[in-house]
Amino acid sequence: MLDPDVEARPWDEQLALDDEAFRAQLAYLRERSPFYRERLAGVDDVGLDGIAALPLTEKDELRASVTDEHPIGAHLCVGREEIVRIYSTSGTTGTPSYIPLTAGDLVNWITGSARSYAASGVRAGQRIVSTYNAGPFVAGAALASFDRIGLSHIPVGTGNTERLLAAVQRLRPEAVVMTPSYAAHLAERAPWLAGSTVERVLVAGEPGGGEPALRAALEEGWGARVTEAMGIGDIGVSLWGECEEQDGMHLGARGLVHPELVDPEGGEARPLEDGASGELVLTHLRQRAAPLLRFRTRDHVVVKTSPCPCGRTGPRIRCVGRTDDMLIVRGVNVFPSAIREVVAGFAPAVSGHVRVRPTSPGVKQEPPLPVTVELARDAGASGGLAEEIRERLRAVLVVQTEVELVAWGSLERSEYKSRLVER
Repeated sequence: MLDPDVEARPWDEQLALDDEAFRAQLAYLRERSPFYRERLAGVDDVGLDGIAALPLTEKDELRASVTDEHPIGAHLCVGREEIVRIYSTSGTTGTPSYIPLTAGDLVNWITGSARSYAASGVRAGQRIVSTYNAGPFVAGAALASFDRIGLSHIPVGTGNTERLLAAVQRLRPEAVVMTPSYAAHLAERAPWLAGSTVERVLVAGEPGGGEPALRAALEEGWGARVTEAMGIGDIGVSLWGECEEQDGMHLGARGLVHPELVDPEGGEARPLEDGASGELVLTHLRQRAAPLLRFRTRDHVVVKTSPCPCGRTGPRIRCVGRTDDMLIVRGVNVFPSAIREVVAGFAPAVSGHVRVRPTSPGVKQEPPLPVTVELARDAGASGGLAEEIRERLRAVLVVQTEVELVAWGSLERSEYKSRLVER
């Protein structure tokens, strides 16, 4: 552990400390945040035991508070002289959102990220190749966490496949960090990676690293152990990280962020108990520039609370998909990542690449749901394979689909994140 006094602290003790920090954060919001001052009007002193009664924060609400004079939004709590870093989102749904950090915020982000990545087993003195760019996205903040761990960092960045493969071959790193989509693409492109010096593949940036079939394929393709990490751009980079037990991600940002679980549709609170699932909601505990209260991440997670042999305490999570990617087919919630997981079970006949192609705008779809499945390299469409996949999807996910098989290489690969839904 990077910080054993923190990471192994009994969870009830952690919650007691977090309650004190949360009360102070609420007072700070009332004093400094125009956005939350209005939302918290009439709210008395509240601790974590009453947090579920407070309003949730939606991304669109933050965007709606942005003006030309205030490009960050009404939740900004500090003057421009206190801001040392401003990240931005990709802006794929419109104008990019800006995420400001004070010097203290940046330190906290790096601290949580370092704990999350160190959980994977990487240690000081080892070499790690990274594929994250330093900006403008928040993933750039993760790069400093490698320095905190004491790793010898080899930054390659996004879209430099030949340079990355050369670095692995010549510099002989013990670890690489990238999205699971890119890791799959590289393993497919360079089979020799299975015999390289890489011992650990750290994946983050999108769901998938915890899917058993995809993880097994990545571990075979790289000849290495695969662990995943997860962050939320508006809250922090690499907040959660998986240990070598590979049984869910631990909260590396404990003491800095408080997690909750809510119903994805109604927003009602759900207990963080073993086996529970729902949408992850996060609250800053010690943020200064633009703290967020009960922020809806839109990540659908499953919780584990059983003791972990690594000694870290507190709930662990596995992300199963994005609630804003979810489709509803005749009342059944369907995650594209779950479809990929079922299809991957037909390897080696299939490559593992899929596309879900909704026929109607919006979330609700009429069956059958079109799913394109790519065959494995040099594989032909054996009679009945599409029907077998369709029947398996119906049995496992309770959804009717129309499965189309396409030749290997038909579906676009990604050097960053895969697109599972194509409208």
